[in-house]
Amino acid sequence: MGAQIGLLADGRRLHLNEGPIDLIVEAFGEAGEVRAAYAQAAAAFEGMLAGLVGELPLLRRPVGPKTPEGPVARRMMAAVRPFAEHFITPMAAVAGAVADAVLEGMVAGRRLERAYVNDGGDIAFHLAPGSHFAAGLVAEVASAAVMGTLAIEAAMPVRGLATSGWPGRSLSLGIADAATVLAASAAAADAAATLIANAVDLEDAAIERVPAVALDPDSDLGSRLVTVAVGALSEAAIGRALSAGEARARRMREAGLIHGAVLILDRRVRVVGPCVPRLEAPGGTVPGEPNCR
Repeated sequence: MGAQIGLLADGRRLHLNEGPIDLIVEAFGEAGEVRAAYAQAAAAFEGMLAGLVGELPLLRRPVGPKTPEGPVARRMMAAVRPFAEHFITPMAAVAGAVADAVLEGMVAGRRLERAYVNDGGDIAFHLAPGSHFAAGLVAEVASAAVMGTLAIEAAMPVRGLATSGWPGRSLSLGIADAATVLAASAAAADAAATLIANAVDLEDAAIERVPAVALDPDSDLGSRLVTVAVGALSEAAIGRALSAGEARARRMREAGLIHGAVLILDRRVRVVGPCVPRLEAPGGTVPGEPNCR
């Protein structure tokens, strides 16, 4: 079965699906421009999965000097290369790179006020001058309840958002419930969120891990231990784990690799950079307005 392409029941959003790729796309503007944008998004999506599958052996290996051939695969490699000091493969940026590629195809030559491509929570944005998006932050994947919001404005150097954590759809070496990153592209945010979520970690008897290959024989993580359960942790343990992730995020921001990050573990929050979300957390809300300028 090939790509499945069609409008959702609301008649506003486009759904693109093939295999593990599942995208929600929305554009805002004149009706004719939106229709043309959706046709371009569908054209950009066609054949994308097949191109990635053909390069999986390279994309599942740690980042190296070889450059992939396909446009999405090249985006993936470019996104992870700045993080080569850590163990990372281009697969850490696959969702964000797919979102970036579809968005680029969708907006080319179009006059749109705003647009986004959401690949399972890794989101690429298009913003005309003066426009903005509000992005919800989810701390608990099981409930999917929005814990707070971030405003992403056109004047900001941010066109991508990604979230990683152990309860999500991808395997994680750490214990973050969520590490949400804002960056120049969705692929860059995806790679950074993966590494920051991995760094929110510590050794504790309450944490259960298994080899990645036990859950997914094709995992690019191989025999590395990934988190499958996190029990009750002390306040001190939560603080140590968050501090480790915060330190990594700060180094990335200082290097110009991300704009900001919000780290959440057991509803405890750390914010890196100019992001000041309004969040419900133990002891009250994080002070400030819901923005990330």
